[in-house]
Amino acid sequence: MQKIAIVGCGFIGRAWAISFARAGYRVSMWDQSPDAVGQGLSYISDILGDLEHHDLLNGNMPGEVLARIEPETDLGKALEDAVHIQENTPENLGVKIKVFTRLDEAADPDAIIASSTSALLPSAFTAHLTRRHRCLVVHPINPPYLIPAAEVVPAPWTSLEIIERTHAFLVAAGHAPLVMKRELDGFIMNRMQGALLEEAFRLVADGYATVEDVDIGIRDGLALRWSFMGPFETIDLNAPGGVRDYVDRYQIIYERLFPQMLRRVDWAGDVLNSVEADRRARLPADKLIERQIWRDRNLMALAAHKKKSTQEFGQ
Repeated sequence: MQKIAIVGCGFIGRAWAISFARAGYRVSMWDQSPDAVGQGLSYISDILGDLEHHDLLNGNMPGEVLARIEPETDLGKALEDAVHIQENTPENLGVKIKVFTRLDEAADPDAIIASSTSALLPSAFTAHLTRRHRCLVVHPINPPYLIPAAEVVPAPWTSLEIIERTHAFLVAAGHAPLVMKRELDGFIMNRMQGALLEEAFRLVADGYATVEDVDIGIRDGLALRWSFMGPFETIDLNAPGGVRDYVDRYQIIYERLFPQMLRRVDWAGDVLNSVEADRRARLPADKLIERQIWRDRNLMALAAHKKKSTQEFGQ
């Protein structure tokens, strides 16, 4: 079995460990805090039973997956023989530069070094490295063991061979990689999510809709299609003649709306009081963790349904 090294064992690191171990890889987990490794293993041990219940362990037993995950207190040993290193340290540029310097020096020369960063461009923390050609971003949607999409973001000097190897590795691990042609602030997913959030805050701030109205529109509307189709396939199927027909019919609507969407609302301004009040009325702060567990169980059920649906109807 090939070995994968997880560097940083918080929410994202432990989730990657599940995904890779489930796919049959040996996984070493290292964190500068030994407590983080132990807490990560405890979380993994607790969640594997639920994943097995939903048939989301690729036919493995929980014990088999857990046995592939090895805690390490020494970074060098964690990196030894690893073909892929997934870094999950805080979203801090100074930290990333220091961590990637250590990883580039200690990792096997052919190992891929990927960051889970959701905000920092890979060029910002890999420019100084000796082997910078093998560094890039692989940004998941959390938790990656339930949501397969992962963004592959190369720096200007990332080699094509490394990009192709990363893509093949993610596919083999059960993921759906989005490979960017070049780096860009926000990557793909946060830019699309950001556009939606900008409009959601604007609708509430300007008094056109309540927080719950907006959530209903996504939860019980658009997201039902988006859970198995992207926006381009959606519009391709929403006009008799396909995507060109859709543009001919409906572009004028969005063209008229666009100028109204260019004004930002400060998310931390007065609108935040409305959003927070609505959310806390529906979900008290002391119930947040309970609701997060509810969310993950729904994601498991959805992942199980999509797996069954794909087998029955195709992808």
